[in-house]
Amino acid sequence: MNAFTIFPAVDLKGGKCVRLLQGRADAETVYGTDPVDMARRWLDEGATWLHVVDLDGAFAGESRQHAIVGRMIAALPIPVQVGGGIRTDDDIQRLLDYGAARVILGTRAWADPDGLAGLAARFGDRLAVGIDSRDGKVQIRGWTETTALTTLDLAGKADALGVQTLIVTDTATDGMLQGPNLQALDAVCRAVKAGVIASGGVTTAGDVAALRALGHTNLIGAIVGKALYEGHSRLADLQAVS
Repeated sequence: MNAFTIFPAVDLKGGKCVRLLQGRADAETVYGTDPVDMARRWLDEGATWLHVVDLDGAFAGESRQHAIVGRMIAALPIPVQVGGGIRTDDDIQRLLDYGAARVILGTRAWADPDGLAGLAARFGDRLAVGIDSRDGKVQIRGWTETTALTTLDLAGKADALGVQTLIVTDTATDGMLQGPNLQALDAVCRAVKAGVIASGGVTTAGDVAALRALGHTNLIGAIVGKALYEGHSRLADLQAVS
């Protein structure tokens, strides 16, 4: 089977490590006050990649926590992908200069999909597009707005323009600990050639096994947050079926 990576998620808000229920800023749980220590925790537990999101940046529309992200990256020998509030070419380059292995565009990809061709050519596999989806429609600006654009349309556009990695988050399942939206992920994987990383609802080893059972060689990983923080699963158990 193809390689499949489990990405522990570290979401940053006000310099702390938090998780938001379905992305709602008013439904926040703090899991740690030192993001670097949290990053090292996942490394010690066997993480091979880390997924980091600047939630303040996502809501504000501009990156806010570059310095913290830079310290996290510097502390780890494993690759780190970073998203949240990345709107400009300078934002992308700054994070890459800090050592990010991959930078994730969300709202900007929706606002200027045609511009993805140039970015994909410039940054190659260091660029990903994050598609936050609810009921098949793209959500933007930290999930505070739902657009008329469908998830499949944006995924297909990004894929056609050369984006190599798509991170697809089902916002209705995120933080709910009830499993991923397999039907939606299946549809995206069928529609594109790009690698797809699943996000939202992944809770148990059974969920990972269900993703693998979809049989798509371009389904390359899953992001897991709350389930790890609250002890519903251990990273090693998820990796064992991946």
